[in-house]
Amino acid sequence: MFEKLAQIEKSYEELTEQISQPEFMSDMSAYAKLMKQHRSLGEIVEKYREVKKLQEGLAGAKELAEMADDDEMKEMALAEVAEIEAKLPDAEEALKFLLLPKDPNDEKNVILEIRAGTGGDEATLFAAEILRMYARYAERQGWKMEIMDAADTGVGGIKEAFAMIEGDNVYSKMRYESGVHRVQRVPQTETQGRIHTSAITVAVLPEAEEVDVKIDPKDLRVDYFCSSGPGGQSVNTTYSAVRLTHLPTNVVVSMQDEKSQIKNKEKAMRILRARLQEIEEQKQHDALSAERKSMVGSGDRSEKIRTYNFKENRVTDHRIGLTVHQLDLVMEGQIDEFVEALRTHYQTEKLKAEAVAA
Repeated sequence: MFEKLAQIEKSYEELTEQISQPEFMSDMSAYAKLMKQHRSLGEIVEKYREVKKLQEGLAGAKELAEMADDDEMKEMALAEVAEIEAKLPDAEEALKFLLLPKDPNDEKNVILEIRAGTGGDEATLFAAEILRMYARYAERQGWKMEIMDAADTGVGGIKEAFAMIEGDNVYSKMRYESGVHRVQRVPQTETQGRIHTSAITVAVLPEAEEVDVKIDPKDLRVDYFCSSGPGGQSVNTTYSAVRLTHLPTNVVVSMQDEKSQIKNKEKAMRILRARLQEIEEQKQHDALSAERKSMVGSGDRSEKIRTYNFKENRVTDHRIGLTVHQLDLVMEGQIDEFVEALRTHYQTEKLKAEAVAA
C-alpha cells in the first residue's frame, strides 16, 4: 500500500508543478479538471504524510523509551507512545477510506428532485421545508443551488420541485439523501391535536454531461405549450413551456420555469440526461447481485430512510440507526452529522467487501 501511496505523492508533486505553469491557464476547461484532480490527490497525500509522521514519531518515542536512563524521560517517552498509538489507527483507517475506488459521479453536480407523497397538503408543506433545508445546507457548503422548476400549491407547499446544486463533491455528500423522508407532527389544520404522518420522496441524481448520455434526436419528441400559473403576460400567450419525451424509455420531462423556450429546453435536457443515466446505472446494478446487496438501504425510493418527529424534536436515520434530538437545527440545513455518518458507514461496508474479496 505504501508503494502506491509514494507514487500518488510523486504524481501530486508533478501535478502541483504542472498547474503552476502559465500555459495551463489558457484552456480553462482542462485547467479546472487538473485542479479537481489536484484537490483529490491532495487529500490523500495530506493524510499519507500525517500517517508517516505519526509512524516516525512512534518509532522515535519507542526507541527513546528503551534507551532512556532517566525515569522521567522514559515516562515522557512512554506517554508519547500511548498518545500516538491512540491516534494512529484512526489516521490509517481514514487513509484506507481515501484509497477506496471513487465513484466517477462523486465530483459531479446534482439534480435534486423532491416530490410530495402521502399526506395531502401536509406532505406538500413538508416538501417545501425539505427543499429549504437543502438550500440552507448548500449555502453552508459554499455551493450554488438554483430552483429549476417547482409546482406550488395554494397552501404554501410544493407538489414537486427540481433544483440544480453546483459545487465541489456535491454528489459524494448528497448521494445518500435519496429515499422516502417521513414527517410526524400535528398539522396546522388539525383541531384535535392528533399527530399525522406524511411522506415525501427525495432523489439525488448526478448531472449527466452530453458525453455521458447520448440522446438520438430521433428518440426524442419535443412538445411546446403555454405556461400555466403565475408569471405575468407571457403565461397562456406564448409557447415557452417545453415537454420532452424520450420514446425508448417513455421518460417525460416538462419545464416552464423560464420565459424563454430555449432556456426551458436546456433545463429539461439536463434533467432528462440525469434520469437516463440513473436508469442505465440501475440496469448495471441489477445485473450484479453483489452490487444489489451493497445498495440495500442506500437510497431506494420505496424505502423509508429518515423520520422527522417535530413533537420530540427528533430526527432518525433508519439505515444506520442514528438519532439526533436537534430537529430545529437539522431543518436549518445542519445535516452534516447524517451526511458524514452515512458516508463513513458505506465506506466501511466497501472496505469489508474488499477485505472479503482479497
